[in-house]
Amino acid sequence: MEAISTGTYTAAGVSPLLQSRNSCLRITSARFKIASTAATTGRSTASIGQQPPTVPMSIVDFSELEKTTTLNMKDFMKWSKDMIASGSEGGPPRWFSPLDCAAPLKDSPLLLYLPGIDGVGLGLIKHHKRLGKIFNIWCLHVPVTDRTSFSDLVYLVEATVRSEHHHAPRRPIYLLGESFGGCLALAVAARNPHIDLALILANPATRLRESQLENLITLCEVIPEQLHPSMVKLLSVTTGVPARLAVAIPGSGHSLQQAVAELFRGDVAFSSYLSVLADVLPVETLIWRLKILKSAASFVSSRLHAVRSQTLVLSSGKDHLISSPEESEKLHKMLPNCEIRRFNNSGHALLLEADFNLVTVIMGANFYRRGRHLDFVRDFVPPSTSEFDSVYQPYRWMEVAFNPVMISTLENGNIVRGLTGIPSEGPVLLVGYHMMLGLELVPLVSRLWNEHQIVLRGIAHPLMFKRRREGKMPVLSMYDDYRFMGAVPVSATNFYKLLSSKSHVLLYPGGMREALHRKGEEYKLFWPEQSEFVRMAARFGAKIIPFGTVGEDDIGQMLLDYDDMMKVPYLKALIEELTGEVEKLRYDTEGEVSNQDVHLPIILPKVPGRFYFYFGKPIETAVVVCALQGGRRNLKARRKHMNYTWK
Repeated sequence: MEAISTGTYTAAGVSPLLQSRNSCLRITSARFKIASTAATTGRSTASIGQQPPTVPMSIVDFSELEKTTTLNMKDFMKWSKDMIASGSEGGPPRWFSPLDCAAPLKDSPLLLYLPGIDGVGLGLIKHHKRLGKIFNIWCLHVPVTDRTSFSDLVYLVEATVRSEHHHAPRRPIYLLGESFGGCLALAVAARNPHIDLALILANPATRLRESQLENLITLCEVIPEQLHPSMVKLLSVTTGVPARLAVAIPGSGHSLQQAVAELFRGDVAFSSYLSVLADVLPVETLIWRLKILKSAASFVSSRLHAVRSQTLVLSSGKDHLISSPEESEKLHKMLPNCEIRRFNNSGHALLLEADFNLVTVIMGANFYRRGRHLDFVRDFVPPSTSEFDSVYQPYRWMEVAFNPVMISTLENGNIVRGLTGIPSEGPVLLVGYHMMLGLELVPLVSRLWNEHQIVLRGIAHPLMFKRRREGKMPVLSMYDDYRFMGAVPVSATNFYKLLSSKSHVLLYPGGMREALHRKGEEYKLFWPEQSEFVRMAARFGAKIIPFGTVGEDDIGQMLLDYDDMMKVPYLKALIEELTGEVEKLRYDTEGEVSNQDVHLPIILPKVPGRFYFYFGKPIETAVVVCALQGGRRNLKARRKHMNYTWK
């Protein structure tokens, strides 16, 4: 296939169902080029991932996007206008793939982006570079002159999904649907329950009842066509007061013109997202998209029971177009495998907001996988520096409050200040004990990252990853930051995989019992009698670094511990309920280490003290193993010489 070396986008052709409508394009502009090419007869290597056969391909030069470091709504409008202008000859819906992304990981899954009613497909421009490292990205573009029905759009996406599933049946396919695109994603998932689909729904427009969009659609239906050029003014119905006026119009007794005039009277702020749509799309296109949005919501609402896909709903708290919080709760109850991530200060155009990082959300929710099942080691993607900084920002106060001092030991036995004694090459196993509530975790993880760019993979309690049932335990999203930084649920399999991948592993043998210790138990170890990690570490020749932390008694005084709380009937019942919601560990172990009851002790903060970390000399298990093996060989030789049989 012919290619343009400076191109930034590859646009894949349309579904075979719509190929007859395809027309060749050769349009240029100052910012990019769209050039048609001959239909391929095989699976194209110029597109991202795998491409269905006999599908027309085109190249889009979007080189200026590579120079843009921070993209926002203004950039979205700018690029959208250019793309629409360059595609003015129309054509059917089509896929395009960003080429400005870095090379994705091996066996990276396919991500199909399904846009909102704008149909441009540039809603991910802020995330292309980072998403491109972990996904093969295809974005759906619906030209402004296209009038494809919702059902035909479903068939188009479905044909692509089935084709890609046929060529990679063991790999999941991600459908990222924004607003209207969320309806498309759910419709395809409902029709294909046998395909491994992972749905990411950003403020899905699956319910328009009692929303501002419903009022807008109703007005579009009753307002005469001669008033459509003033459609921009209608966008103010997305604010609270005009929306209530719209409901009162039918019974106001005024003429339609008077009612509309009343509706727009006053200084009311327009909705930014719909204002963008009105500025980007022709009026006729916007009205058509609003109409198919209504049919899409109705279509999906009647088929939600058939959706079995893993689903992640991104819900904005200040969405003035649709009732996203209420709709996300509805989806959470109706879909069998659905999680919610709430963004209380965000609006409808969540993906374009400056402080929103889609990759951070996906990785924090453990929603990224490259196979049928999530592999906590293989599917982990280390954070970038900017991503770490954004996640660490809410915890930066702990660095100031605790002012930690790190002391490590070199291999020659010298003690130095800092983390120079921590080997940079793995596998390395750091073994220590928990202070109250595990407060030492944040300074430890952040210092290793900031000083040596080392990602510390913590072995964590399963309560951070799943629940036996829903109840009074904190929502799983509370632990997203820990999962994003590499925490894995405790298991022998995960421990084995971490060491085999030469990771830096953090292990607390005392677990929850140590982190929730009682009064007078500061710095006391609650380790199992049998070693659970030494043999595994020796198998891979890992360096074991024992460490300890002091300073807990300087920052807080425990008022009520577990023993005190169990004497209060209400608190005792609460502890039993919380403990029943999480998976219990070490149920077959005797002693205090098996006491894993979930509770939150009452602590009185003191004037901030200081944490002191001491890391011992690395223990070379590889040397020990070699010595043992060598000793065994020598013993074998000696016994053989003495005519003994080695058993």
